[in-house]
Amino acid sequence: MPAHPPRHWKEVVADKLSADNAKIPEQWRLSADVIAAAKNRRQIAGDFIEDLLDSETLHITSADGPDLLAAMANGSLTAVQVVTAYSKRAAYAHQLSNLLLEIGFDNALVRAKELDDYFKTNNKLIGPLHGLPVTLKDQFHIKGLGTSMGFVGWIDTFEGKKGTGNEKIFESQVVQELWSLGAIPIGKAPETNNNILGYTWNPYNQRLSSGGSSGGEGVMQALRGSAFGLGTDVGGSVSMPASFQGLFSLKPSSGRISFRGVANTGPGQQVMPTTVGIMGRSVAVLKLVFKSLLSTEPWLRDPNTLPTPWRMEKEYDAEREPGYKPAFGFMPHDGVVTPHPPISRALGIVKKALENSGYQLFDWVPPSNNESAEIHGPIARGDGCPDAYEAIQLSGEPIVPEIANMFPGGKLRQPMPLPEYEQVVVHMHDYRNRYNDYWMASAQRTGTGRPVEAVISPVTPYAAILPGKFKYSQYTSSLNVLDLPSVVIPVTFANKAVDKVGPDYTPLTEKDRLNMDLYDAEAHDGAPAAVQLFGRRWEEERLLSMAQLIAEAVERYTRTYGEEL
Repeated sequence: MPAHPPRHWKEVVADKLSADNAKIPEQWRLSADVIAAAKNRRQIAGDFIEDLLDSETLHITSADGPDLLAAMANGSLTAVQVVTAYSKRAAYAHQLSNLLLEIGFDNALVRAKELDDYFKTNNKLIGPLHGLPVTLKDQFHIKGLGTSMGFVGWIDTFEGKKGTGNEKIFESQVVQELWSLGAIPIGKAPETNNNILGYTWNPYNQRLSSGGSSGGEGVMQALRGSAFGLGTDVGGSVSMPASFQGLFSLKPSSGRISFRGVANTGPGQQVMPTTVGIMGRSVAVLKLVFKSLLSTEPWLRDPNTLPTPWRMEKEYDAEREPGYKPAFGFMPHDGVVTPHPPISRALGIVKKALENSGYQLFDWVPPSNNESAEIHGPIARGDGCPDAYEAIQLSGEPIVPEIANMFPGGKLRQPMPLPEYEQVVVHMHDYRNRYNDYWMASAQRTGTGRPVEAVISPVTPYAAILPGKFKYSQYTSSLNVLDLPSVVIPVTFANKAVDKVGPDYTPLTEKDRLNMDLYDAEAHDGAPAAVQLFGRRWEEERLLSMAQLIAEAVERYTRTYGEEL
């Protein structure tokens, strides 16, 4: 018999979307009028989605992870109630914003029932994440769900290959750890732009991007469709979406959370590894999830994970360190690009908040971010990205604009010669050494006998971006080059009446001038504005303590003085 002609990629997508939408219970389906209203609104986070919810769903999904655990531990909530509420809200979020490449509500409820039975029998929670619904970027393999990473050619395959036996059976190690801890995956979110679900817009201002590449997970967290989320980061792909959506996030140094069994582009690039990052609505939930994952001793199953458990002695504790006041580095700009006015105002709020609380801040002028730009691109994409190109060619789908520059004329680029690549790696190690020397030398300035504990800087120059207007990523990508952990801390929202380019603005560089020309106070109005805090390599425990100090200082300051400077 003659072979069937290959199906057009749009037919494959249509079947995929139909199958996914069938997994949404009828009673959770939004009317066409509601969906149309959402598309015509500037903001759908907050009141719009919450007005659609019943009181129980709103009450449960408004609570933070630690509070939900306490409620399940005292029996006032069940895991079935929590998973049902979050699954319903995630279903609404998906219908409003096209957020789920994979839907696993049914399996999640089965697991929630098992946890409730365990609690009834044993009168205790099964683990530190008992009953907490989690969504993940669609790079993590979960039994019973597919993994496409947004590639049409990966639908109904295992990473683009058919007949492997791993389809919907294989599971990433970190997912196995989540199950063992009691967390319950309910779905998987997309890359910010893909040919399956389309573009993922910012729910605080739907003219703006959600950031990338973990933008889908960022929007899911902003719309509170799960208690926490996991994404991946090799150049700011967790930090940027968190900052654009007003979330907290942790990007650890490589090797602290297992990456074993996670689908990825450029899997052979291990000089600057992709890391797993956590998104949520508080520092407390970041700490809870990170500490819980470490408690599973992931290094016993993944030889690329550091044999380093949670170190309580690394945390900052004022009672354990009487008289010691941590000092912070402060970098309002990197000498290359000035952040847009909403971000500068957010940085000013943090600075004032810390000074009012008695903390010292020191100017941070390290080896230039320009150097990191010379390192990051060649290492991350020096091979020409043949695997991404091949994945796109499987279906014949078009290349999305966000990665079109990687394939000039739609063609595969030649890889970088190995000797040149090795020179870039040498440069990276030299850059890391000089940056560390600068950091340790800060002990001479703090007066505490210790170097600064962490550094406050922009996450990006932007309070979100207009699509296609992202021109500078070195505030985050430099931290991947350095392999330093970072926490994003939401501070305020862009305000067109306040956030204006001042008459005294003088460009630092030509790149700075071009970047500031992209700012539009009206277009960015209402977008979240955040800062990032980064620390020394593999010191996530200390960094999370410092992030909590800053979040509390900002809360005190804004409660007393307001947010406008």
